[in-house]
Formats: sequence, C-alpha cells, structure tokens
Amino acid sequence: MGVWSKKLLQDQLFYILFLGFLTFVYIANAHLAEGNVREIQTLQKELKEMRWYYMSLQSENMYNAKRSEVAKRVRDNGLRPHSKQLNRIQVRQEAYQLGDGY
Repeated sequence: MGVWSKKLLQDQLFYILFLGFLTFVYIANAHLAEGNVREIQTLQKELKEMRWYYMSLQSENMYNAKRSEVAKRVRDNGLRPHSKQLNRIQVRQEAYQLGDGY
C-alpha cells in the first residue's frame, strides 16, 4: 500500500463510515416497513372476518325480531299476540289547565 493510498483512505474514512451507517439505516427501514405491511394485512383480514361476523349477527337478530318469531318464542310462557284492536285513551284538554293540580 502506497503512501498516497494510505493517506486517501484515512481522509475518506469518515465518508466511508457514514455511507456504511446510511446503508444500515436503509436496510433496517426496509425490514420495519415489511413488518408493518404484514401487520396491516393481518389486521385487514381480521377486520374482514369481524365484519362478516357482525353482518351474520345482524341478520340473525333481524330475523329473530320479526313479530312471528317473537310470538313463537313467547308462546311457551303463555303469552300470545293481542288480537283485538287497541283502545285509545283520550284526555280532555281542560284537565291540563293550571290550577287543577295535575
């Protein structure tokens, strides 16, 4: 190794170490990015499964909330749907005036 090449190597040592550090940072960043992409894909898959589960529960709940289904389930308790027309209660307006106590 000549004097010139030794001196050149010593002068450029900081630059070479800096390039090595940047290479290390670049590789580490690529690995972290790949890990983040994997995690995002896993969470998207999990979200899709949860959405399917929610939609199936929602459709099941809508089916069970139908009047005929509710009537089937409460029939064992002795309850049955009201078959007569409902009575309407009307209250006269005078009953709500001040001074009546109500």
